[in-house]
Amino acid sequence: MHIYEAAVIAFAMFSAIPMPNIFWTEKNMRMSLCFFPMVGLLIGFLLWIWTLMCNRFAMPEILRGAGLCMIPVILTGGIHLDGYADTWDALASHGGVDHCQRILKDPHIGTFAVIHLCGYFIILFAVMTSLSVESPFLFPCIFSLSRALSALALTCFPMREGSGTARSFADAADKKKVFCFSLIVSLAFCAGLIAAKAWSGIPAAAITFFAYRMIAEKRFGGVSGDLAGWFVQNAELWMLTAVCFQQWMENGT
Repeated sequence: MHIYEAAVIAFAMFSAIPMPNIFWTEKNMRMSLCFFPMVGLLIGFLLWIWTLMCNRFAMPEILRGAGLCMIPVILTGGIHLDGYADTWDALASHGGVDHCQRILKDPHIGTFAVIHLCGYFIILFAVMTSLSVESPFLFPCIFSLSRALSALALTCFPMREGSGTARSFADAADKKKVFCFSLIVSLAFCAGLIAAKAWSGIPAAAITFFAYRMIAEKRFGGVSGDLAGWFVQNAELWMLTAVCFQQWMENGT
């Protein structure tokens, strides 16, 4: 029963998919982070279905790219993009830890958040339009790996005091079990990327992961929910970009 409730909590928190109302307790939250990558699997599966539909009906690439950009936003409700925007606002201030934390708590969106969101979607749209999607493993592995690494980080990265929901999930988690599970599934998704001939996504994810820890500690005093969302969006963007660049290099030779 607790496993079912853990899955419901994960999908209720990290997606916009309607879920049954259950009471969150320390017991049923203990393994909920293990189901965070499953949200990515669902997103990746629907992106693959959209790609098949576009190919079947010979839709323009620009329409395919628009759908590939928007499906993750629709399914997550933009929860990670919110953290992405707030974090860039804080980073762009070039202030100290306390100043960056104050910006994260500010409910208003700043100029730099808008600039980075526009840049994010311009790059993502260009990549999604250019990407050759031949393997059904590509999208599920990328969108699940970003979330598996995010769950992994919540078990072993330092958490910022007063970091809200992220701290609640991290404190409630059975850290040893969640760490082991997240590490194993991360390696499995890396193997899936190799099988999909998209190996370049692996170093892109690794670099983003270690940059995440460095920036979280140095600029914010630890991980928070906003930073976790920032990481998920960055990891997906740079994995997709790396795979697109890999395909361009291989086709060019």
